[in-house]
Amino acid sequence: MSLKKVIKAEKDWKKELTDAQYTILRKKGTERPFTGAYNMHFENGIYHCAACQNPLFESHTKFDAGCGWPSFDASIKRNITYILDKSHGMMRTEIICSSCDGHLGHVFNDGPTDTGTRYCVNSLSLDFKKS
Repeated sequence: MSLKKVIKAEKDWKKELTDAQYTILRKKGTERPFTGAYNMHFENGIYHCAACQNPLFESHTKFDAGCGWPSFDASIKRNITYILDKSHGMMRTEIICSSCDGHLGHVFNDGPTDTGTRYCVNSLSLDFKKS
């Protein structure tokens, strides 16, 4: 089953998102480390895209990486798209929401769990729904 694409004009995104969310989700910004609401958040539930509510991560995949951003070792299948990011003189893999193309953060292959993966995500790009 494919996701329904959410396509909106930038003026509509600006109306629906806070300034900080817009900067991160639509302009590929980054929040300062250790400032996000979900960095040390460990309730049971699902983390969704703050822009379109696409489910992205299950709470049991979250861990404290000590990096200052929410970290997960796995995503919900097919709900994240991976893009090579050569910005800032680095080679990284950007992660975006597969539904609305909102910037979430980056994924690295240095995770401490069995998956070896660390999704490093901006809190402002997430919305949590408790289960």
